Amino acid sequence: MSNLQVISTPAAMRAWSEAARARGEHIAFVPTMGALHAGHVALLSDARKRGDRVVLSIFVNPTQFGPSEDLARYPRDLAGDLAKASSVGTDVAFVPEVKDMYDPGYQTFIDVRDVSQGLCGGRRAGHFTGVATVVCKLFNIVRPHAAIFGEKDFQQLAVIRRMVADLNLPVEIIGHPIVREADGLAMSSRNVYLSPADRTRALAIHQGLAAAGERFAAGERRTVALVEAALAKVKAGVDRVDYIELRDADSLRPIERLDRPAVMLAAAFVGATRLIDNLRLG
Repeated sequence: MSNLQVISTPAAMRAWSEAARARGEHIAFVPTMGALHAGHVALLSDARKRGDRVVLSIFVNPTQFGPSEDLARYPRDLAGDLAKASSVGTDVAFVPEVKDMYDPGYQTFIDVRDVSQGLCGGRRAGHFTGVATVVCKLFNIVRPHAAIFGEKDFQQLAVIRRMVADLNLPVEIIGHPIVREADGLAMSSRNVYLSPADRTRALAIHQGLAAAGERFAAGERRTVALVEAALAKVKAGVDRVDYIELRDADSLRPIERLDRPAVMLAAAFVGATRLIDNLRLG
């Protein structure tokens, strides 16, 4: 257990980070929207290995939610989050209020163009603008040397890498492999919305990606065939497929044939819950 310090204002967080940097300490940072699960704990454990100090942020960012999305019902459990963070030696939890991150006159946003197009960016207007903006703000407040993000949100990770490169931000971005339940379901804060029956049906997403992986291992390289293999499995379990696409792993541009490192990305609705997952190929 750690002596976890909770900081709520940007000024206090920045002062803490500047003091740590002055002592020559390396700060590893894990930004979250709370509702921590074992996947987040894995990110914090990774950060603990990489930094002298570990900072977690918990902030349900309103600018990345669309008008019809689940901001109000997004799961929140601050006490549970702090207990989980403390259990793996986290030093600080930065827990700001919305008014401290976006004052009434706020009007500056970051638009990462190409890599945010299509996939989740095509279905959730303004989502990645909100993500890029809040992550940049958090980097400026926390001033970490490294930040760890889960690869389940693969497009988000690509957006953040592009932003950091384009804006010359002095932060190392580290992707952490997807953390899964024992049956293969990708861990997500939104899994709490699933009924037991829906939880079982949600496995079709991972099973579909695995089917594409098997076709790839057997020698298939055509995008259309790999996507069809995944789609057949996914459609059998979910209520609606949002997308299944094969993209270049670096640029996220669509590819017709798998002749380079690629990632298959999927999003689907199970009941009213939208879940995402992905699988690297090549």
